[in-house]
Amino acid sequence: MRWLVGWSSIAASFGTVGAVGHHGEGRTVHPVGSQLLWGDPDPLWAVGDWRPDEIRVVTVATSEGAPTTRLAVLGCCGATDEQLRVGLLAARGGALRHLTAWPGSYTAVVQIGRRITVAGDLAGARPVFHTPWANGTAYATAALPLADLIEAQLDIGHLAALLACPETPEALGDGTPYAGVKRIPPGHALILREGSREITGYEAVASLAVAAPQADPVSAVEGVRDALVEAVRARLTAPRHAPETLPPDPGPVPGMGPAERRAARGAPVPGIGADLSGGSASATLALLASGLPGLPGTVLGHGTGAGERLLAVTFNDLSAPGREDEMERARVIAANPRLHHVVVAAGEEALPYASLESGPLTDEPAPSLVVAERHRRRLSAGSADHFVGHGARQVLDAHPARLADLLMDRRRRHLLRPVAALARAEGPSTHSLFVPLAVYRAARRLARTSYRTGLETAASLLPDANRDAPDLDTPADASLASLAWSRPGPAARWLTGEALAEVSVRLQEAALRPAFVQRPGEARARAALARHAADQRILEQAAEIRSQRLHAPYLDNQVVRAARALPESLRVQPGARAAILRRVLAGAGIHDLPPGWGTPSQATSTAAGRIGLRTALPELIALFDAPLLADAGLVEARVVRKALRAASEGEPLPLDGLAELASTELWLRRLVTRRGTCWTGTAAPRQRAVAGVVVPARRTLQP
Repeated sequence: MRWLVGWSSIAASFGTVGAVGHHGEGRTVHPVGSQLLWGDPDPLWAVGDWRPDEIRVVTVATSEGAPTTRLAVLGCCGATDEQLRVGLLAARGGALRHLTAWPGSYTAVVQIGRRITVAGDLAGARPVFHTPWANGTAYATAALPLADLIEAQLDIGHLAALLACPETPEALGDGTPYAGVKRIPPGHALILREGSREITGYEAVASLAVAAPQADPVSAVEGVRDALVEAVRARLTAPRHAPETLPPDPGPVPGMGPAERRAARGAPVPGIGADLSGGSASATLALLASGLPGLPGTVLGHGTGAGERLLAVTFNDLSAPGREDEMERARVIAANPRLHHVVVAAGEEALPYASLESGPLTDEPAPSLVVAERHRRRLSAGSADHFVGHGARQVLDAHPARLADLLMDRRRRHLLRPVAALARAEGPSTHSLFVPLAVYRAARRLARTSYRTGLETAASLLPDANRDAPDLDTPADASLASLAWSRPGPAARWLTGEALAEVSVRLQEAALRPAFVQRPGEARARAALARHAADQRILEQAAEIRSQRLHAPYLDNQVVRAARALPESLRVQPGARAAILRRVLAGAGIHDLPPGWGTPSQATSTAAGRIGLRTALPELIALFDAPLLADAGLVEARVVRKALRAASEGEPLPLDGLAELASTELWLRRLVTRRGTCWTGTAAPRQRAVAGVVVPARRTLQP
């Protein structure tokens, strides 16, 4: 786990420059295992196993007596030193957007005198957190260190909102699972001036009353292509890193080659690699990375290095049938001579919910905790720098609520193809005949519903979510449920009435607050992207392989911006993501793709989840025998155990909701059994955050 942390406070509360972390009356505090980037009065540290090229600090020379002007960029950034200096000068004049326009995934921190600016990303994969501390404000890219710093308790209300409405920013607010630790929204920056804080957006705000001019589809797709190519190029041109020294190879093992023995010891393969699932997202990255032209030192200007082949890893789940076509597509793509194909076969040991007793404590809870072992087995066979296709669906596809945006712009004819596709997905039945009319009515209702009315309606319906929760069996049902300003999450049906009522109050209060209102489809799409990016961040922590870096270019700022420029009429069409990525590859000179490329494969993951639930049922029942969630008043243990047994027997219950409950309970147990703290020094916190047991009467975790 890697993070950065710093703070800004009133100068009188700190000693002279150089007394790093000085905190009143001669006491000191600094993070464990940290690297100081600059010192007092507003220090900044990088904590964790950062690579040398992932930390870049640029200082602009100023006249004597002028305020210090410097920029720290942490992560993978494709900008040159000169571009960083230009961006620093632009940020000094207030143009914060320049800090987020470079290829790659990174966090930028600017210091101009006593003013500190920390820019978050657009998707939410690199969030920024802050909390009041020492007559000022401390900030970090992880919430747990700040919770340790102020010895925070758990915010049970936030956990309830996270389970009840995970894709509703109005319910989550700016909170975190730790009381007192706040998160800045995606697309915003945190500005600190001698301890005072300000949160400001750096993206242009579109008008709600006037429709934005529609971009040309051809130029918009070209923008996505250029952004993806630059995102991949930024990773390929970065210095290569060999895995750190690990336990010695035990020697020949029957049935295992050198690569398998290396994976068993937890070491990635040196070089560049990528997932190759047979789907459009991962295949696009693998093909771009293996044949991207123009890289220096490559054979004929192609490939990832001079004579180097890209390692393509395909995960073959032997316990969940139905992936034969996907595996065949991966095999055809891997026939490219620039790819070295590795198939990772796994059985029950890699199903969802496997090895729940192991795994590190992550920054926050997320549904990906129950599939961490599944991903870790695949990634252990990957490279030191490994591309993953996560986020493509949320970035490129259209959220169903965008149909309402089309109606607001009087583009009714663009609804014909997506509505007809939903009707075909229902199959030949009487019900499918009414799908187009039902979807059109729901989209029109949403287009005519104001933001305040929509939240108030959602708040009034939420307390009954545990009794009137619908079964979303078909794509049409899921799309109809998504055509609303807010809807309960899949885990809401198992929450207690008290927890749902508390989240309902949050929605009612949010409806009364003045806020900038986006179009309903755009707002829902951004919320879904933020939710997925947060889950991806936690997955990287839960399935982390030492010396390995996961790269998700679809979540990069420039790719997200380019995708937002795509016309809505193009995004809502069936198969839009596969068509866009096909044109991206064609623009890069890649035309030969296997038949069926881009076919969705969500059904196989659902089947694997049900098999994993059935296999791990005894462990899950034991997990919810005396759950901490029940002690906090969020669920009833008996109800959850009954749902687990019913789902394992094939009852059509939302598996995503059960995964969220299991992940949150698992995270809570790891948190309360944690030992130690992120800080050291004479003024360091004397206890870890949120340690102890839950007291239902106070709805908090006591030390």
